[in-house]
Amino acid sequence: MQTYILRRLVLMVPTLFGITVIVFAVMAAAPGGISAQSLIQGQNLEPGAKKAMEDYYNRLYGLDQPVPVQYLRWLNNISPAGFTFDANNEINGFSLNKGSDLGTSFYYNRPVLDLVAERLPITLLLNVLSLPIIYVIAITIGVRAATERGKRFDTTSGVALLGFWSVPTMLTGVLMIAFLASDQYWRWFPTAGINARAALEMPFMPHWSATSDVLMLVSLSIAGAVLMGTLSRKGGKATRAVAFGALGAVLGVLMAGDVARDGLSLLHVLLGAGLGGLFILIGRADYELPRTAVMGLVGFGVGVGFAASFAQGTFVRGFLLDSLWHLVLPVICLSYTSFAFLSKLTRAAVLENLLADYARTARAKGVSESDVLWRHVFRNSLLPLITVSATLLPGLLAGSVIVETIFSIEGMGQLAVEAVKLRDRELVLSVTLVSGLLTLIGYLIADLCYAVADPRISYD
Repeated sequence: MQTYILRRLVLMVPTLFGITVIVFAVMAAAPGGISAQSLIQGQNLEPGAKKAMEDYYNRLYGLDQPVPVQYLRWLNNISPAGFTFDANNEINGFSLNKGSDLGTSFYYNRPVLDLVAERLPITLLLNVLSLPIIYVIAITIGVRAATERGKRFDTTSGVALLGFWSVPTMLTGVLMIAFLASDQYWRWFPTAGINARAALEMPFMPHWSATSDVLMLVSLSIAGAVLMGTLSRKGGKATRAVAFGALGAVLGVLMAGDVARDGLSLLHVLLGAGLGGLFILIGRADYELPRTAVMGLVGFGVGVGFAASFAQGTFVRGFLLDSLWHLVLPVICLSYTSFAFLSKLTRAAVLENLLADYARTARAKGVSESDVLWRHVFRNSLLPLITVSATLLPGLLAGSVIVETIFSIEGMGQLAVEAVKLRDRELVLSVTLVSGLLTLIGYLIADLCYAVADPRISYD
């Protein structure tokens, strides 16, 4: 196994080399190219200053040299071992530990490494939050749909997942900002950024000035979650549907009241009926685990709402809560298409193995249906999910470009868009290098997961 991992790590080097060669060639072949003249274009400089700036850029980036030499120069800079240069930009030696340098950004005039170090954690945070949500929802829905093939849950979830998968992320992001973040409708979430400027001066954790507010928040939120969870697990189907539907209708009317404050309107009726109907469907659902989770979450939220309404002291949300508040809409946008696709894939994989001979043999030997599903069928169904997971990380990184642009989040996606628009060659190459490296690591982890999920696969 160690030999295989080492071989794969070594093979990453020529792969990354090929990726950067292609990107460098495309940028060099683009109309206009990249030259010292193009970098100072639009600046109203005196002839002497203009000549000095051109000499500076040529000395810094080697733009007056042939394209292959420029690429070799960049490759030498990022390599930890290579040639060293003197003040006149002439080779004066070779070092095995000269260190890597991603260069200086054309536009920002800052080291590229600093820019990547600032932006990469934000994009990784978005993906780290999205991946568990995607897999939990996908496995829950996919397994249930497969075990109830052709029944109401399978049909309903199939239609809903197709709808999720069909709606573009860009459209969803714009609609979310318009309805859930703008002043015209419900201003529940911020419109842009990963945290508010004021949050930098806040304490890290939420802070309450009155202890009674904390006690009320904890007691009401837990009471709400326990009440709804108990109703889901102990209540009958009709009781659940009526009680949860009534709660949904009340919440719908309250939501409408935030927008239409001039008495009862059509919006009150539509939101009350719509949310009430949705909650009735959830209350009537037979799948206990997700039903209890949703009802408990709603009860928790209602408890928090009551506690916020009756709080007497001052509340400071803190840096952590402020950041989570800002990330809600971007994470939803980044997740819903992926879990829709993965749910259908999970359904197909589980269904295929449920009908396999080894599953029928296990049932004939008296193994319970739960053990057949989770100990035999599900494990064999993991291979397609692992295969997709290898492409999911690059897909999420690509999706981050759209999400970060819509929500003005200063991550790697937005940095890549700016770099391409500004023809910032050093930045484009570095972003490509980092994205390619993360993608290759994702493929390597997926290959290792194959061996864990399937004992027949060995890399020794």
